[in-house]
Amino acid sequence: MFRPVKTKKVYEEIIGQIKKLIIDGKLQPGDKLLSERELSEKLNVSRASVREAFSALEMMGIISIRPGEGSFVRQVSFEGMLEPLSFILQMEIDDIMQLLEVRKILEVETAALAALRGTNEDLDDIHRSIISMKEELRRGEVGDTADASFHFAVAKAANNPILIKVMHTISDLMNSSFRSSRQKLFLVENMPAVLYNAHFEIYEAISDHNPSLARLRMREHLTMVEDAMRELRDGGITSLKNFRDIPPEHKIRKDFGFPS
Repeated sequence: MFRPVKTKKVYEEIIGQIKKLIIDGKLQPGDKLLSERELSEKLNVSRASVREAFSALEMMGIISIRPGEGSFVRQVSFEGMLEPLSFILQMEIDDIMQLLEVRKILEVETAALAALRGTNEDLDDIHRSIISMKEELRRGEVGDTADASFHFAVAKAANNPILIKVMHTISDLMNSSFRSSRQKLFLVENMPAVLYNAHFEIYEAISDHNPSLARLRMREHLTMVEDAMRELRDGGITSLKNFRDIPPEHKIRKDFGFPS
């Protein structure tokens, strides 16, 4: 069930293994964990590391420690499982294309829901993120902060509380794993404007309450990013500099998408 520990922070690896067993259903609510001594022997680590891991898991609300009885898996809430989900994904994603694939599955339909359900306040939030993106790009920045705000604002506009929580986790993963790759994307001529225009077109479709168009625009945008990232993965920075496979829908607007 467990495997030998080989990591910099031992207690974090122990936490990760226990969380994964819960995610996989191999540990159920009410199950008793091995004792500190048994687990330390099984994982070939010190009892102090196991004790530190147990303390952290108890603080997270994942286990309960009962003096004289042992440590037991708690009934974890949906919110409590999102952080382990993020942890497991960070542990297992060795190819950013997998994350982009998940993102496309979620965000294409999220954009359609936002077009159907978005309130005026939701639309204002999306528009503010568009303006922030424009300002960041004019300052020569990568625009990742505004990009994350945009996608989260779209998720919020879908008005599904569970979807918002899931998208928050995906957004955290994108921020931690995508920043350097996004910087490399900016080596492509006109790519900052292309990405900006794509986001603006998604906003337009959502603000027009056109779910079909919002779905299409989000799919086009994420597919284009996916293609560029695949080019980067397969051919490196040199091939990315020559990346020109930008769909006609993403031709540059001289006014950056805003009326003059």
